[in-house]
Amino acid sequence: MALDAMPHLFVDISSHGFGHLAQTGPVIMALSACLPGLQLTVRSGLPEAQLRLRIDRDFDYIGGASDDAFLMHDAVRLDRDASAAAYRSAHADWSARVAAEAGFLRKLAPDAVLSNISCLPLAGAKLAGIPAVAMCSLNWADQFAYLFSREPWAEKIHAELRAAYAGADVFLRCRPAMPMPDLPNTQEIPPLARLGRSRRDALEAALGVRNERLVMVVMGGISFDLPVASWPHVPGVHWLVRDDLAVDRKDVSAYRQHGFHFSDLLASVDAVVTKPGYGMFVESAAAGTPVLYLRREDWPEQEALIDWLRREAVCAEVSAADFLSGQMKTQLEALWLKPRRAMKADGAESAAAVIAERLTAGSRIA
Repeated sequence: MALDAMPHLFVDISSHGFGHLAQTGPVIMALSACLPGLQLTVRSGLPEAQLRLRIDRDFDYIGGASDDAFLMHDAVRLDRDASAAAYRSAHADWSARVAAEAGFLRKLAPDAVLSNISCLPLAGAKLAGIPAVAMCSLNWADQFAYLFSREPWAEKIHAELRAAYAGADVFLRCRPAMPMPDLPNTQEIPPLARLGRSRRDALEAALGVRNERLVMVVMGGISFDLPVASWPHVPGVHWLVRDDLAVDRKDVSAYRQHGFHFSDLLASVDAVVTKPGYGMFVESAAAGTPVLYLRREDWPEQEALIDWLRREAVCAEVSAADFLSGQMKTQLEALWLKPRRAMKADGAESAAAVIAERLTAGSRIA
């Protein structure tokens, strides 16, 4: 690679919630620190503004989701029938889609591809002869097999998904992760998280509260309706919720209204109520923030996440009935009796080193 050449990385980030961006953002920033001249192109179905909050550097943005993923009724309930129909449609002519993706990548001419965790750019990169890295705590092939392996039409689709992941140069399996025994190219790396800083005094001043417990209710990037207006008043507790759930109550505020970075909010509150998801679990654990979680339906990744969180952080489970009715006082008080502890989430540098190797290899090939 010439000394003045700037390597070009193409990144595809799944829009199935915000967890994939939470994993990828710190890696891109670590990679940019060791390769200051890095040219970056990012494709995602996530809002561009959300991407730029997590990727704090210049990049070219391409809107649109490339993964078929799983369709949801809401943040915790999977729509099995719609997901099956989406996969069958997307894989009706998979080879043509892969060929089109390879053509797109040849024209874009990146030195390497990073996917979290769409199969299409990995398969396209393989066909185009471009080094590719997959990175995630799960993969859609395993999720697909968990749901549809008994269906007569599923074998071919599963084989195509698995081949795309197995064809990548490496699959960076960031802890806590599903086992992925069927993939021959996995490499384990430490947890990935953006480390927030506590801004408690500024947050209290913005909210106009003092000497109250701040509890953040976050269900990820997929919609979830909550009857917050009917929740009981819990003395000494102030709820921070999504903008559209911020009803006219003195003990409820919207967590985005004052402009704090999401990771800083997580580091500033007394507890977070959420569903099992990589970004929320790992960023909360890294901040030392206790977690009250509601289980998800038909989502096998949650077992690895919950087992890890129980070992590494202060957490407890809440039932759907108690969560929906706001009856969480007892569980929260039990969490607050336990000493807070923070864990390390330093996998970004490890991932960046692996990707940097592929970038330089791709530049030499070009």
